[in-house]
Amino acid sequence: MNNKSYNYTRYLTQAAIIAAVYTVLTLAFAPLSYGEGMVQVRISEMLTVLPFYTPAAIPGLFVGAIISNLFSPVGAIDVILGSLATLIAAWLTYRMPNKILAPIPPIVVNGLVIGGMLHYVYKFPLLLSILSVTAGQIVSCYILGGILIIVLEKVKNHLFQAGI
Repeated sequence: MNNKSYNYTRYLTQAAIIAAVYTVLTLAFAPLSYGEGMVQVRISEMLTVLPFYTPAAIPGLFVGAIISNLFSPVGAIDVILGSLATLIAAWLTYRMPNKILAPIPPIVVNGLVIGGMLHYVYKFPLLLSILSVTAGQIVSCYILGGILIIVLEKVKNHLFQAGI
């Protein structure tokens, strides 16, 4: 196998694994993931820091969001807007200059897009919807995503020291 096909296979495998893990986490914690009330905390959103480490996370998160949003009580609007918000946030995360800033794009993009969508669908007050989704994203992206970053950094440092 040549190096180019190995890298492409590795990229697709990483994207598929990320999509699968995102979907499983979203569905496993469905009551929190699809909060039909004002509180929504998607545990799977902790994975939105991954584009900082690998560009394969961009399509992985996008596909994972599409599959997960097919089960959303909001319907087709969530499949379209929610998944596009994830795609945009993932691309922006990939462009972040450091790991401390990596959680910001999914927090801001989802806060605005999903908050606006919940306002439109459920007629919640707009500002309250945006703030509620943003708060949930902070928990998922900065707290849980921060833990994921710490683990990834330790694993990366351990592998580097081992010469792998």
